[in-house]
Amino acid sequence: MTTMLGLDLTGRPVLVVGGGPVAARRVQGLLADAARVTVVAPQLCEVLLDLHRWGLVEWRAREVVESDLDDVWLVHTATGDRATDGAVGRWAAQRRTFCVDAGSGASGTARTPATTRSGDVLVGVVSTGAPDPRRTTAVRDALSDVLHEGGLDLRARRPRRPGEGRVVLVGGGPGDPALMTVAARRALAQADVVVTDRLGPVEVLDELPADVEVIDVGKTPGHHPVPQDEICRILVEQAQRGRFVVRLKGGDPFLYGRGGEEVVACREAGVPVEVVPGVSSAFAAPASAGIPLTHRGTVGAVHVMNGHDGWSSAALTGLRDASCTVVVLMGVAVLPDLTVQAVEAGVDPSTPVAVVENGSLPTQRVTRAPLGEIAARAAEVGVRAPAVVVLGRVAAAGLLDGASGPTGGAETSVPHARDTMTS
Repeated sequence: MTTMLGLDLTGRPVLVVGGGPVAARRVQGLLADAARVTVVAPQLCEVLLDLHRWGLVEWRAREVVESDLDDVWLVHTATGDRATDGAVGRWAAQRRTFCVDAGSGASGTARTPATTRSGDVLVGVVSTGAPDPRRTTAVRDALSDVLHEGGLDLRARRPRRPGEGRVVLVGGGPGDPALMTVAARRALAQADVVVTDRLGPVEVLDELPADVEVIDVGKTPGHHPVPQDEICRILVEQAQRGRFVVRLKGGDPFLYGRGGEEVVACREAGVPVEVVPGVSSAFAAPASAGIPLTHRGTVGAVHVMNGHDGWSSAALTGLRDASCTVVVLMGVAVLPDLTVQAVEAGVDPSTPVAVVENGSLPTQRVTRAPLGEIAARAAEVGVRAPAVVVLGRVAAAGLLDGASGPTGGAETSVPHARDTMTS
């Protein structure tokens, strides 16, 4: 029978016999567990040589001898030679030292589990019968998916004490929960409190355990009923009560998300804070609509701006000489003013423009027209926020259609979020 144990190898001597790629993988895993590793082998592969040069492992450049096993806590043998591996296993058994035989799992007195980690949770899978690495790996991968997708409540089951809380600013992406990062899902799975608004992937809130407190600060495009100072106060206050606080934001916290202000507020209050990056709608919405922001032979630079701040000289220059794609966030309400100002500043009124509403969602809609006509076209079809405005040659319809090339004129298309290349 096989039993599972969690071994603390921190600073403890471990012997690895063998210098090839299999031994290298074992050594890398042991180093990750903070073990003190000695390798015995006449020659080493490049990976192990590098680890030795960097001072991370000791190397005894010869064949293994029985005394190499003296005073070690664990042995891994991976020479590929059955006689040598068998001898190492026997020497280990005589010393009552567990030995993992990489070439024959059934021969060793220990087996290395297939593992996956989420935060401070480590999951290992072994077979209690004959070694079956393919099956244990398949089970490990399935468990890994559940852990990393936030499918389990991973909050520590210990009382929270004042001063032990923390804040994590989580970028939730453009709206489709499938575009959230693994780290974002993991943070939500640990949350005691989620401070959210309507700009992020709100569907995931329904997946939270019933005892997770959700604080809706109510932000929608152009409507911010809870002032930013009050949001910062909420984050700090909840963390000071010993809670794990997730500030769930749309897109990326540091791209027009006011995440910097929230980080400053937490640090000034002595509250630990970290940031989980997210996929910004500035990039995700155009991609979902089949619009490459850079395209070889067409344009090689991107300028992202906030519509409420108005034009910068750099953005206008990039549009005038067609050297830059301009992406405007929060630009729907000010689109008429922006287009008039751009034309007055010398931008060609025939410059292609695309407005992507609800990028990445099933309700995604793309409206295209030349710069001089886009405001009227958007009003005609009822464009609403949230939407991303893309200006420049890449916004033309048909750019990725090969020989047919881009086309001008106005159009509105409503592709499915997963079938956007038809727009």
